[in-house]
Amino acid sequence: MQKLRMGVIGVGGIAQGRHIPTFLKLSDQVTIEAISDVNETTARNVAEKFNISNVYSDYRDMFKDVDAVTICTPNKFHAEITIAALEAGLHVLCEKPMAMTPEECQSMIDAADKSGKVLAIAYHYRFMKDSRAAKQVILENEIGQPIVARAKALRRRKVPGWGVFTNKELQGGGSLIDYGCHFIDLSLWLLGNPKVVEVSGSTYNHLSKMPEQLNQWGSFNHETFEVDDHVTAYIKFDNGASLLFETSWMANIKDDEESLSISGLTGGIDLFPFQLNQMKHGMLLNSEANWVPGEDDPSIPQAQNFINSCLGLEELIVKPEEALQVSQIIDAIYKSSESGKSVRLI
Repeated sequence: MQKLRMGVIGVGGIAQGRHIPTFLKLSDQVTIEAISDVNETTARNVAEKFNISNVYSDYRDMFKDVDAVTICTPNKFHAEITIAALEAGLHVLCEKPMAMTPEECQSMIDAADKSGKVLAIAYHYRFMKDSRAAKQVILENEIGQPIVARAKALRRRKVPGWGVFTNKELQGGGSLIDYGCHFIDLSLWLLGNPKVVEVSGSTYNHLSKMPEQLNQWGSFNHETFEVDDHVTAYIKFDNGASLLFETSWMANIKDDEESLSISGLTGGIDLFPFQLNQMKHGMLLNSEANWVPGEDDPSIPQAQNFINSCLGLEELIVKPEEALQVSQIIDAIYKSSESGKSVRLI
């Protein structure tokens, strides 16, 4: 079987914690031929840790060694590196969010179309077992036409105190662009990717700018904190459906919460965990799955889908045009919060 030769650009936490270990588990399908990082010492340490032969400080130098690259850099560099790799004839798996702006996302799509290569965005929540079960139930018309979705991605005082997560110049935002983006993407996918009509949003960072913070995920400077730590939004779609959305790194809530529910004409679903809610046989029925097939680690099916798409064996699950719409919503939420008015996209 043909193997995909992979390069990894940016070898921080997400590369070491997810992508590199995942590719190593899939050694019958992919080999990691090279890694690159602007910090060459870090790159060499990671190469030694994972037994990777080729190390580069300039990512362009690895292009000759590989068929595809996985981009794990700060958001600011997603578009630049993706376009360079596509123009060099490589497939690309880019970490979420797709890019800093919708315009950058579109440039990435244009480059992919011109090159004929695969461009995937790492929205791994789609590959969770509960998410895939919910998608199957919706496709089999168990809830009818979806009407209202409610998504929450909330953490109790867990601002990432490492890396560049709170650097607006490098990341473009905070809790929304880093964490909430997953739940916007998952909601859109389960709803069938309807077109967005209008977005109304509010962003906050009052809590993170207060002195003497209690934070569970490391320390950060409250005086220089400039990204959002809590966001709410109301999103309307062209088919009449709507999404109520909330995300936070810093909420004063009882416990962390990740949940998504969709109400349809004939039933509804809840995630996480997966549950199907229906009216049948003159009763209100709630159905839970005793067992859901698939990998417990969504990184595995995500990587397999990308590899197989590059090899022409299956269709890409997270299409770049869909990831673009997530970025359009994120951009509209920020603009709506700044202006105090809703933003129309159609």
